[in-house]
Amino acid sequence: MARIFWKVNGTAMPCPSTWQWGLQDVSAGESGRTDDSIMHKNRVAQKRKIQIGYNGINDTDAQTVLQAVNPEYIDVTYFDLMAGENQTRTFYVGDRNGVFKWWWDGKHILASLTFDLIER
Repeated sequence: MARIFWKVNGTAMPCPSTWQWGLQDVSAGESGRTDDSIMHKNRVAQKRKIQIGYNGINDTDAQTVLQAVNPEYIDVTYFDLMAGENQTRTFYVGDRNGVFKWWWDGKHILASLTFDLIER
């Protein structure tokens, strides 16, 4: 049985070529350095950011992925490095970029498809 790498709203997605997990701090509006050069971060939250890349993906799989991440917010199930387990979190998608490689009858391949998922 194939292992599912990630899901969007409960639907398995094709396995990506690259998957970069990140953790971002969200600081309060009054955060910053004071005149004594001390940083006052005032972290109010931490949010995940996942950078996803596909290399050599065909147009059908690219369409599946792009349509799945197109809603304003999506529930993504994935292995979270900090939690050490599969989790489902709500994300929105950043800019999506596709670079075409081959495009002729019966052969539609992208060199790459990339986008970021940012936790809500």
